[in-house]
Amino acid sequence: MKYNHRRIEKKWQKEWARRGIYKTKENHKKPKCYVLDMFPYPSGEGLHVGHPKGYIATDIYSRFKTMNGFSILHPMGWDAFGLPAENFAIKHKVHPRIAVEKNIKRFKEQLSILGFNYDWSREINTTDPSYYQWTQWIFLQLFKKGLAYEAYEPINWCPSCQTGLANEDLDGNQCERCGTVVEKRQMRQWMLRITKYADRLLKDLKKLDWPESIKEAQRNWIGRSEGAEIDFPIRHAQFSIKVFTTRPDTLFGATYMVLAPEHKMVEKLKSQISNIKEVESYIKKAKSKTELERQQSEKDKTGVELKGIRAINPATKEEVPIFIADYVLAHYGVGAIMAVPAHDERDWKFAKKFNLPIKMVICPHYPAHTCPVLDRAYIGGGHLVASGKFDGTDSEKAKDEIAAFVGGTKKSQYRLRDWVLSRQRYWGVPIPMINCASCGYQPVPEKELPIQLPPLKDFMPTDDGRSPLAKATSWVKTTCPKCRGPAERETDTMDTFVDSSWYFMRYADPKNKKMFASLEKMKKWLPVALYVGGAEHNTMHLLYSRFFTKVLHDLGYVHFSEPFTARRNHGIVLGPDGQKMSKSHGNVVDPDKEVAEYGADTVRMYLAFMMPYDGTAPWDPKGITGVHRFLHRIWNLAPQMTAHKKSTQELDGIIAKTVKKVGDDITGLRYNTAVSSLMILLNEYEKHPLARGKKELAALLTLLAPFAPHMAEELWNAHIKKSSVHKEPWPAYDEETIKNEKITIAIQVNGKVRDTFESEQDAPEKTVKKTVLARPRIQAFVPDPARIKKFIYVKNRIVNIVV
Repeated sequence: MKYNHRRIEKKWQKEWARRGIYKTKENHKKPKCYVLDMFPYPSGEGLHVGHPKGYIATDIYSRFKTMNGFSILHPMGWDAFGLPAENFAIKHKVHPRIAVEKNIKRFKEQLSILGFNYDWSREINTTDPSYYQWTQWIFLQLFKKGLAYEAYEPINWCPSCQTGLANEDLDGNQCERCGTVVEKRQMRQWMLRITKYADRLLKDLKKLDWPESIKEAQRNWIGRSEGAEIDFPIRHAQFSIKVFTTRPDTLFGATYMVLAPEHKMVEKLKSQISNIKEVESYIKKAKSKTELERQQSEKDKTGVELKGIRAINPATKEEVPIFIADYVLAHYGVGAIMAVPAHDERDWKFAKKFNLPIKMVICPHYPAHTCPVLDRAYIGGGHLVASGKFDGTDSEKAKDEIAAFVGGTKKSQYRLRDWVLSRQRYWGVPIPMINCASCGYQPVPEKELPIQLPPLKDFMPTDDGRSPLAKATSWVKTTCPKCRGPAERETDTMDTFVDSSWYFMRYADPKNKKMFASLEKMKKWLPVALYVGGAEHNTMHLLYSRFFTKVLHDLGYVHFSEPFTARRNHGIVLGPDGQKMSKSHGNVVDPDKEVAEYGADTVRMYLAFMMPYDGTAPWDPKGITGVHRFLHRIWNLAPQMTAHKKSTQELDGIIAKTVKKVGDDITGLRYNTAVSSLMILLNEYEKHPLARGKKELAALLTLLAPFAPHMAEELWNAHIKKSSVHKEPWPAYDEETIKNEKITIAIQVNGKVRDTFESEQDAPEKTVKKTVLARPRIQAFVPDPARIKKFIYVKNRIVNIVV
């Protein structure tokens, strides 16, 4: 019979739903495994074929873990508040709630036809008051702990979206949502004090099973710097300017100072600055730039000297000029730096432009007592010169000694800024605060939660800095919880990243009306065992979720301090033309059409096979037809394997090897090589017609089940037994059968494959290294073993020699 994917896939999807085979079972006797997708925001465009790549990964993994005896939690929900949903609603002249409900229905249909094993009974939606009641409750706990506060500070304002944005919401100097160049505005806003957790967020990265690239992105975003604060006295004044420096060892080479344009000292010294109009003009221009623009190292350095005043270098006692320049930021350190152009690239460029002295004080080839100024800044270490009594001191050792010599204080500084929570838009969670003229801002009593978002006909954003919620006059007017006098509700809504900073906890107990989730339920499932998502969330979402988790842990509401034990980023599926899929490029591949033509199992298996899980590759119409043919070969071969035939030792060994390889590959999310192993196994079955029987078919179908669940279920019920293949155990194999199997290992030198060799399974590194270095082909590339910087051996897979 020809494989009719439409009929069979619809049949089994309906049957699985009827039986409830994917409903989460809290079996105390089984080990637990919580597998999580980053829940999507339901855009109006629906899914393109690249979106399911991550969902397919978790589906394969969770099915595999189920077959290995685990109780699985694999839920799905909707991140439905925020700018994307609201902008879509404005564009199509429809209320956001109507748009979101329609889009969710569309997304759910698209996910359903792919046969995912989600437990839909745990579905959550961030726009549901029963959900955002707890978002508001968590905000109140942050407020009580002093981690949520009101501030008046310059923020990024998007003139198009008409809302304030955090630095994380920018792409360069543009709003990442609409591409509009942002401006700086001084505005009232609510902030979250994430900086209080900076050290713990850094330290705890060590215990996570995350790719190093994600950890490094978070380290860079937090941006901890070790250094010292040092006072530079002002000539003829009773006060000084404090600077922060990571290089106190270079203090004798500081030839000028730079203040941020926002530094309060400018106003304090105003009467002594002879060119104050020029200075004020520069400050005005600086305020129009974003932080990223100001920090770009390649741009031409600008600045203005504060004429009429001078600072005194505390080490040399020499007078140095003071500048303001926009490459110094007010909130980093203390908004002032000592400039050492010989040993800092930005200072070097600035000094060259303004013809300022360049004095080299770190010598890389000491004991030469005079070091020439190089043709660029020297930022490395060495020994001090031209530094008085510290000459000859190692630069690293000199950091503490010179800081102490001038009365400096050791400090740590961070790039991380407090989280801007306020959004001056309608479609978001109302901030549960009340403003009273007498009592100031007061928290809404917890018993009054949720503060529901009022239905507004006119939800268009305004340019006056107020949220559209200010138009809901009857909703805004309320009474003060403290004095019972007249008061007003806060009209800003929350950044949608708040909604997604705790949603993974709600899945453990989604119907709870008394708490965001009970501690008992969370102990059964959390933390998340495997979390899959896109690399674009390496800093914002992952950092915010870690912050929320740590706060709730400190307050005793959760038992874990890190939310995601293992995190993996999925790759990107490009359009057939090799460009990113988008309507503007006209290269979007519709998954509905691909499923209609080839079937869900083919689409699933092709997305698993087409590239390494975290890789990038274009959608290839020829590639999907190859996978389609592979599945049809299984379909046609299965009826020929129903008789009980005598197995051969050779085929038993191949099956055992495949079971181990596919299992190891699924565990490591190496789905492309797992599918390749299944293809090799099918070839072997076709070569051994006398040895392939019902037992061999059962092994093939259980291996196939996580990848092609519909076909595997149909063939299992037709030829093996009337039960679900997805409830079968993963095939066992005899270790002895594959113990003596030889494996081929590739040898790379500096990342390029130069040779291969056969090895025993699980050979120790010492044995492998001896074998590899004895091979003539490798000796040609590595003639001297002393040149080897690293010898990297990934057991049973690859050797990489770095020379």
